This record gives sequence, structure tokens and C-alpha cells, in this order.
Amino acid sequence: MKRKFDSEPSKTESRLYNHGAAWHRGLLLGKRGFGSIYLAHSNSTKGLFPEFMEVKSAEVSSSASLQKEKQVLNYLGRHPYIMDCYGEETTTTKNGRMIYNVLLEYASGGTLSSLIKQSDGCGLPESDVSRYTRCILEGLDYIHSHGYVHCDMKPENVLLVSDENRDSFVPKIGGFGLAKRYLTSKRMKFNPNFGGTPLYMAPETVIDRIQEPPCDIWALGCMVLEMLTGKKVWDPQPNMKTHEMPKIPAYISEEGKDFLKRCLVRNPKFRFTAEMLLFHRFVSRSDDDLNNDADDELSDSGFSEPEESSDDELSDWSFSESKEEYPTCWRDNRVKIKRRKFNNC
Repeated sequence: MKRKFDSEPSKTESRLYNHGAAWHRGLLLGKRGFGSIYLAHSNSTKGLFPEFMEVKSAEVSSSASLQKEKQVLNYLGRHPYIMDCYGEETTTTKNGRMIYNVLLEYASGGTLSSLIKQSDGCGLPESDVSRYTRCILEGLDYIHSHGYVHCDMKPENVLLVSDENRDSFVPKIGGFGLAKRYLTSKRMKFNPNFGGTPLYMAPETVIDRIQEPPCDIWALGCMVLEMLTGKKVWDPQPNMKTHEMPKIPAYISEEGKDFLKRCLVRNPKFRFTAEMLLFHRFVSRSDDDLNNDADDELSDSGFSEPEESSDDELSDWSFSESKEEYPTCWRDNRVKIKRRKFNNC
């Protein structure tokens, strides 16, 4: 399914946000806190850019997060599960206002959030969730190994990019406007300038304003559960308690439950790292295994629980399972979940 556009640019917007030197601004894809996102068409005859791109635009005076995103993407370089950046350009409107633009690859499949919404509260097939999760983990492991924390991992910041060679979509991490460098230290650092989306914030971020790699793992756990259930993990009301454990439906496999347990741990010292999670049975098992009952043991990868962890720590966050076996819409033969072709990670 192709990406749906929020609307077409108004005549006023077309006049204000003019085109680049080698690209033409097209339809408005969406608006975010940092500014607007447009579909852009390359008009370069030298092959400088791909035929289609996404352009994130904001007035120069309010483009700090966009400039930060460009800086982080430049540092990280290219990775198969991180959005490609083709450059930046400043354009000037007819009335003299300066617009800062970041050129990114076009995600024709939309976002992971839009895909979850298409399930109508049923969630995605676990085999798909497993493959999506592995790709996201590959990206997170790369980000953390380069000294950065994403700080705003959520379904809206995972984009689905078309892989024409395989007629499928690849999930890629984007939205690096809040990303931060972190120092390798045994002691976690208080961060007075923390940011992110509250529904995906780790307990240590909410309580102590700490943002280090374990925070991204907590957010990943929230995303995985949201993919599996089709629903937000936490109550979006202002008085939500993000440190409480969610209920895990009984229909989720033992591997899935165990994976979530390794992500959603209150104490960040006991959370698995992205590297460790890549060896977890939930993301390392084969497609055949995904359709069969499997044991609840971790893959024999050489990784185990951190030495400091204890049974008390994990039992403190044990899951209270829902009695519902499967979502009602899964049991109704009249309702079918559209399965998206997926590129193996």
C-alpha cells in the first residue's frame, strides 16, 4: 500500500516554500513539530538525487532540530536500517524568508505507526513483528555503537522504504532531531535538556531525566507490544504511570513474552542491550519456527542475563497475562489483516 498524503500544498505554501536547485517540491506529506514534510522530485540530469525524495523544511530561525538531525545522520553515515540523507539546502521565499531543507529518502510505505493503525486494533502477525523488530534492533545497535542515543524511538519514527529489487518494504529509523551523544560511564548522567515522547519514555527518563542507550530499549519494548496488540501500551491520560507493567495477552508466544521482559525492566542496568537482543530467540528464529510452538529459552548465543540481575528484579516486572486468547477480529473470518511484503533482515 502506498503512502497517503495529508494534503496538497496550498497556493500560499507553494509560494512560500520554493524549490531547490536540483529538486522540485511536490505534495505535502505531513506536518510535525519541527515543520513540514514534502515529496520532492529530482530535476537533476546528472543523477545527483534519486527520482523521489522527502524534504523536511522549516524556517531557518526554528530549524535547530532539523539541523541536529542532519548532523547526526552525517556522523552515522549509511546503514541499511537508518534513513539515507542526501544533503541539505537553504532556499529563500519570495518575501525573503529563509527556509532550511533536509533531503531524505522517500518512504513510500509510510510509517510503522500507520501500518499498526491499519490492523484496526488487531495488531500485526507475530512473524512480521519479529522481522520488523530485528531490523530496528540492527539500526539501534549501530546507533549505540557510534555513541548516540536516539531518545525518541516510536512507531512514527520508523519509516517503510520500498525495496524495488524484492518488491517489499524495509523499516528504517528516522527522526533524529532529539538524538544525543552519551559518554561511556558506569554512572548514569542527569540530563537537564531531556526530550522525547512521554508514552515511550523509560522510567529513569521520567523520574531522573536520564537518557542513555537503555532508554531506547525500553521504547523498543513498548513498540513491539504495540505492534503485537495494535494498541498503545500506556494510557495516554496526563496521569499515566509509565513505570507500571502492561498486561500481555496470552496469545503472544513465549519467545515474545520473554523478549518483552528483557526490554521492559524497571532498572536500566538489567535491561538487555540491542546487541544482546539480536541473539534472542524472538528475532533470531526462522520463519518456520515463527509458525510453530517453540521453547521459551534464549538462543544459545553466548549472551545471558547481566550478572547483576536477579530473580527478584525480573519477578518484580513479571507479566500479568490477559485471559483473552486472540483478538476478536482475529477470530472473525470476515476480517482479514493485510500482510505487507517484507524484506528479510
